[in-house]
Parts: sequence; C-alpha cells; structure tokens
Amino acid sequence: MDHSGIADRRRLRRKLTFWRIFAFVAVIAGITALVMTGSTSDPIGGKSADHVARITVSGMILDDNELLERFETVRKSERAKALIIRLESPGGSSFGGEAMYRAVRAIAREKPVVAEVRTLAASAAYMVACGSDHIVAGDTSIVGSIGVLFQYAQVGDLLEKVGVSIDEIKSTPLKAEPSPFHEASEEARAMIRSMVNDSYNWFVDIVADCRGLTRAQALKLADGSVFTGRQAANNGLVDVIGGEAEIRSYLSDKGVSDSLKIVEWERRKSRGELLFGSALVRLLAVLQGDAIPFADRFQDLIDRKLFLDGLVSVWQFGSTEQ
Repeated sequence: MDHSGIADRRRLRRKLTFWRIFAFVAVIAGITALVMTGSTSDPIGGKSADHVARITVSGMILDDNELLERFETVRKSERAKALIIRLESPGGSSFGGEAMYRAVRAIAREKPVVAEVRTLAASAAYMVACGSDHIVAGDTSIVGSIGVLFQYAQVGDLLEKVGVSIDEIKSTPLKAEPSPFHEASEEARAMIRSMVNDSYNWFVDIVADCRGLTRAQALKLADGSVFTGRQAANNGLVDVIGGEAEIRSYLSDKGVSDSLKIVEWERRKSRGELLFGSALVRLLAVLQGDAIPFADRFQDLIDRKLFLDGLVSVWQFGSTEQ
C-alpha cells in the first residue's frame, strides 16, 4: 500500500473516531435532558401541559419550606388546573400545620383543591385538609384528633440519681418555664395552659368555618377523638367516602376536565439523584468516607420522633392530648 493510501485510511479513522465520540456525547446529553425534565410520576411534558397537580403530605408535619414552595408553585402555575392533596400523616407541629393550611387556602382561592385522606389525616394533618374545598376519605381512613398538645421532659430525678444538681438565677419566675429540671409551678402550668387553649380555640374555629359547623358542633368533635372515614362523613368532618372517581366527579363539577392527567409534584431532586438515583448517591458518599447522610437521617429521626418541641397537633405522640 502506498503512502497516499495509508494517509487516507488514517484520515478516515480519525473521522470515524470523531463521529463516534460525537454520537456518544449526543446520546448522553439526550438521556440527561430526558431525566432532568421528566420522571415516572411526571411524564415528559406533564407539567408543561394542562393537568391536575397532586402533592403528597406524609409523615410528621414540620415547618417545611420546600413543601411550602411547591404549594406556591402550583398556585402560580397556569397549567395546574386543580390540586389534590394526598394526606398520610398523624399530624405534627402546630406551626407547620398552620403554615401548610394557609398555603392550601391560598391555592383554594384561585383553583379547586381536594384533600384525599388515605390511611390517616389526624391533628395538624386534618388542619391541612380543612384548607381544601372538598375532603374525600376511605371507609376505614382515620380522621380527626382535633386538639393541641404541649410536652416537655422531666429529668430532675435522673440527675439526682447520678449526683447532678442544677442551680439557676432568673430575672422573673416564669423565665424559661417549664423547665426539664424541676416540676412546673402552678403559674407556669397556667401560662402553658393558656397557650394551649388559645391555639386549640383557633383550631376549632378553623374546623367550624371550613366545615360549615357551628362552634358548638365543632367543639363536640374536638375532644381529641379520632373517627373512621364513615363516621367522619356522618359527622361532617369529611364530605364523601371514595377515591379517585369521587375526586374526578367533584373536579368535573368545578369545570376541570376528566381528560386531564394527574401529575405528582414531587420534591425536586438534586442532579446527582436524577442521574444516578438517591441510593447510589448515598452509597458514593459512604465510599468516600462521608458519614453525613447517615448522621442527617439519625438526627432527623431524633428531631421528629423524640424531641418535637413546642405546641404540637399530632395523634398518638404522647399519653395525653387536650
């Protein structure tokens, strides 16, 4: 083979290499674009077309800025013609429930909102449901537990057993009360009881107003009791027993077409989670010696399950509820 033939072959090989690399990059870019714009719950273009948005609220309700921003985005979206709030929660902090309730009410003033109670919507979660226009529950769903709770730990006896005493100098008797280091005084108990009753009355007024009940009727239901979906439908805490068919029927009456897809508005994932999956991202972090993911989850468990401070509206968090 002469030199010109060898040169031609080298040029052809370089061209083939270039186009192979170009094709590989194009495929990767295409896959990345698809992953970044869609997921199994949000088909590509799902949110860019007219649809019914659905947001799931599960677990303990806390002050969740990301979730509140998601509600606000749905409110502003011209493509989201209605909202379904899927509730699977025992409740949580009173402030977290209040913030979410106000966010839901803001949406309900502009487009239809339906609360779908799955297994459980109690306490602060029921407060969130009251922000909707219509509540749908299952026959055996658990609804209610309308009330407010304030808890604080007492470790004085434990400290005494290990030989530790706590001294304090306060500007006034009610400063930093109640304290975990000694029993609360009657004045401190009265202060906390006043806070609880004020929040409780506010909660009762929300239920009465949103459910079309008199205050007396709402108070009768607000003794901390929980109800099945059937019982709640009979006493006015729920509008109808059913599921998606009943939700579609209500939305249809409000002018929302049955043909619109229901699109789940999930928490926005990081690019690493989108490309590789959250499990792989955590695995890579551990392989790199990063123990933060585990530490974060452990701290989250402690914060949510063991030491939820302040006023709470939650079912089965403690032994008493007012």
